[in-house]
Amino acid sequence: MNRLISITMTAILLVTAGCGGSGGQQQQGSGSGENNPHKAQSAHPPKVEKVRNQNQAGPDENRPAKRKIESLGFLEPMDKQKAVKDVNKVADHLTYVSFFSYRVKPDGGLTPLKKDEPALEETRKHGAIPMLVITNFEEGNFRPEVAHKIFTDKKASQRLTRNVIRVMKQKGYQALNVDFEHIKEKDKKLYNGFLETFLPAIKKEGFTVSTALAPKSSEKQGGAWHGAHDYAFHGKVADFVILMTYEWGWSGGPPMAVSPIPQVKKVLDHAVTKIPREKIVMGAPLYGYDWTLPYKKDGPPAKRLAPQEAMELAQKTGAKIQFNNRDQAPFFYYRDDQQKKHVVWFENEQSTQAKFDLIKEYRLRGIGYWVLGEEYPRNWSLLQDNFNIKKK
Repeated sequence: MNRLISITMTAILLVTAGCGGSGGQQQQGSGSGENNPHKAQSAHPPKVEKVRNQNQAGPDENRPAKRKIESLGFLEPMDKQKAVKDVNKVADHLTYVSFFSYRVKPDGGLTPLKKDEPALEETRKHGAIPMLVITNFEEGNFRPEVAHKIFTDKKASQRLTRNVIRVMKQKGYQALNVDFEHIKEKDKKLYNGFLETFLPAIKKEGFTVSTALAPKSSEKQGGAWHGAHDYAFHGKVADFVILMTYEWGWSGGPPMAVSPIPQVKKVLDHAVTKIPREKIVMGAPLYGYDWTLPYKKDGPPAKRLAPQEAMELAQKTGAKIQFNNRDQAPFFYYRDDQQKKHVVWFENEQSTQAKFDLIKEYRLRGIGYWVLGEEYPRNWSLLQDNFNIKKK
């Protein structure tokens, strides 16, 4: 893997901006077609500072000694060869490789991943734990009606339990993650009731169980994204939870950091009051977005790109990388071949270190990455600099 290209800039000062005036709550799967759950923030960045080169990032003598954490990376094994390659690159740094996803059918059946066996074998070679992820994903979206049917049909629920156990034993999965999203808010108690029966049945077979949770800063947050996720209950019945603390900046929304530190901190401040710290895995992105300016709500979606790709794009276009002190995230502007202006928000050593510092500050179980296959070599060396990774 190529080393990240470090680009230094002269420190400049920009005016601090607050929240967008009309930035209401955007719900995934809403009638507007918007897919981001987070409240929109202004894209105008506050003060920026020099971007450190990679030799300046990482733990220093003022940081505490390394502690042991768990790390997790989601994998979408659509291409067998690429999936094996992606696992081979980073699995030494992971406790779990989470295979996304086996899709739950309304009758309790499962639509399997057809190309997971080679990547499963590669995962085991590196001493990482293969994790099966089940979702209510169907035809390109999370489907609340699929989840509702599983919650209310006892036979479907029992069939799902049997199918999950069968698949895990046949293929050698050792852990499970339940990632049900866009659930109807009124189904909150039904979801709890399902988990109360389902998770113990899986655990009884010797498997580790976890759930994925929307990033809530208050139990009052409702709607399709947040409403049905009961932090305290999930923290009680699951071995651990994964907080999806990313996608504030998203392909269909205004330009901003994907995982801004102030928003992540609000989620963690709430989460630790409901869930034991040792059960909390904080989500982190391995990607950024490239927006065409001016941003238009119904315009073309932003392009997802890897941090390595972003750094190379900045070098190619001669862009100056800036750093948003408020959000703890890098960004830059450039013009394409048609002279259209773009802004790119991504991850670098500084933004990654800021997230690692949160794990230490809040004494969390670990970190969970969405998604493997995005080139960002510096993340893995920095992870090793900061933590000792638990292996099976």
